[in-house]
Amino acid sequence: GKSSKPSAPAPPTRGPAGTPTRGRPATKAAGADRDRSRTPPRYKYLNTKPIFFPDPKLPCPNFLEGRGCHKRSCALAHEATGLVHLIRHFDSARKSLDVCVFVITCDAISNAVIAAHKRGLRVRVITDDDQMETKGSDVVKMAAAGIPVRNDSNKAHMHHKFTIVDGKVLISGSFNYTRQAVLQNRENVTFHTDRPTLAAFCKEF
Repeated sequence: GKSSKPSAPAPPTRGPAGTPTRGRPATKAAGADRDRSRTPPRYKYLNTKPIFFPDPKLPCPNFLEGRGCHKRSCALAHEATGLVHLIRHFDSARKSLDVCVFVITCDAISNAVIAAHKRGLRVRVITDDDQMETKGSDVVKMAAAGIPVRNDSNKAHMHHKFTIVDGKVLISGSFNYTRQAVLQNRENVTFHTDRPTLAAFCKEF
C-alpha cells in the first residue's frame, strides 16, 4: 500500500508495509530560520569506516550542535564517539532520509531525524508495529512532528536496521536505534555507496 504525509500531526497508522508515496519536502515553519536544527554544520570528512559499539557515554547535545559546553561538570561525551559519527551522517543529508529500523528509542537519533524533517528534507520512517508501542519509543513523537511513519502490522517482526541518506549512502548493521545499543551492546554500523546495494535497499524500503 501507499501512504502520504498527513495534513496534520497524527499518531502512526497501522497497515501493511510498503513504499510510501514520494511526498514534497515539508513546508518551512514560521521562525524556522532561527532554528539551529535547520543549519547543521557541514562535515568535510565523514567517517565511512565501520562503527562499533558500545560507546563509553552519550554525546553532549551542545557538542552535537557544534556549541561549547559551559557546564563545569558534564558527564556526557565531548568527542567523536560512534553515535556522533552516525548522527553526523544524518545531519549531512540534503534531500532525503529513509529510516527503516526495528525500534527507535534513542532521543539523540530521533532528534536528528526530526531536525532533518524541519530542514525541509523528505523524511520517511518504517518500524515494527509491536516495538512502536514499547516504553520510550520515539515513533509517536516523530509522527507528531509531521513525519510519515509506517509499520508492518504483521506477526513477523520488521527487523531491519538501515537508513538511506539522499539515496546515495546506505547505513546498515546490527545496531538498533536505542540507548541500550549505544551504551551496552556490542553492535556494528557499516556504510555502503555501491549502486547495486543501494538499489536493492531502496527497493526493499
